[in-house]
Amino acid sequence: MLKKMIAVGAAAAFLGAAGTAWAGKDLDAAKARGQLICGVSTGVAGFSAPDSQGKWTGIDVDVCRAIAATLFGDSEKVKYVPLSAEQRFTAVQSGEVDLLSRNTTWTLTRDTALGLDFGAVTYYDGQGFMVNKKLGVKSAKELDGATVCVQPGTTTELNLADYFRANKMNFKPVVIDKLDQIRSAFFSGRCDVFTTDASGLYSTRASNVPAPLTPDDFVVLPEIISKEPLAPAFRHGDNQFGDIVRWSQYAMIEAEEDGITSKNVDEMLKSNNPGIKRLLGVTPGMGKALGVDEKWAYNIIKQVGNYGESFERNVGMGSPLKIKRGLNALWKDGGLQYAMPIR
Repeated sequence: MLKKMIAVGAAAAFLGAAGTAWAGKDLDAAKARGQLICGVSTGVAGFSAPDSQGKWTGIDVDVCRAIAATLFGDSEKVKYVPLSAEQRFTAVQSGEVDLLSRNTTWTLTRDTALGLDFGAVTYYDGQGFMVNKKLGVKSAKELDGATVCVQPGTTTELNLADYFRANKMNFKPVVIDKLDQIRSAFFSGRCDVFTTDASGLYSTRASNVPAPLTPDDFVVLPEIISKEPLAPAFRHGDNQFGDIVRWSQYAMIEAEEDGITSKNVDEMLKSNNPGIKRLLGVTPGMGKALGVDEKWAYNIIKQVGNYGESFERNVGMGSPLKIKRGLNALWKDGGLQYAMPIR
């Protein structure tokens, strides 16, 4: 009898917790405003950059859009705030932005010392080096004595020093805060090497090479010298907002795992698969657990697409960047992208 009473009590407690929305000031402020304020880069093609019509696009932008779709049912209810590498964390801490979705590496000290939490990993990256082909350099091990363009206040700056020290090489840093200025310095020959996340190098090579130079004049060296898991960041203290960020990201990955796309999502509403029915809100419960509409994941997939769609159009082989999925393939395809169970 005692065991039965304990089991009933535990079940009641679980159901009560599952139906509770632990709202906090950040989520309440966004809801009252009717808009998500999202900190993005000052312009990294494929990740966050305005197009020719001034519309923000990119894989980081799609994270913002997905969260807006969850909160408001409308992925366009986002205000984008361009931030430099040095501005970004202060902007989150001060409340200038609700969310930072700006090719930012998740590290222990950033997670613990800055008053921030991180969502799921949007893109598994690593730091690399780009040089002009005419230098004839084939490996980063040949860069002893080089001048290197790097942004301050980044993990890139620290990794650069560690790599050269570990390989008993010297370098002269050219430290410039603004991304457009650091690109100009590199392309004008002020520095021999540009170092940042490999994705940023491919972005720069595809979209920012000034004429008469061409992308073919530059090469990304083969060495990847760090782990750079890029993830959105937000302030400590609002658990429900953090849940919404993470599960919006997982919904995009889960949709790709289940073969649900922006094109077939309406047809998938008829699926008999229990997991798909939960994800799309045909079987209710997941929305209630998050404190949002039951069609939250449907709205993400319909308006933004699944993770694979976002990757392909922004940075994949169908984009100017032409980056292979690699580590960002689904786990079942040999990559690291893996959705936590939506159940």
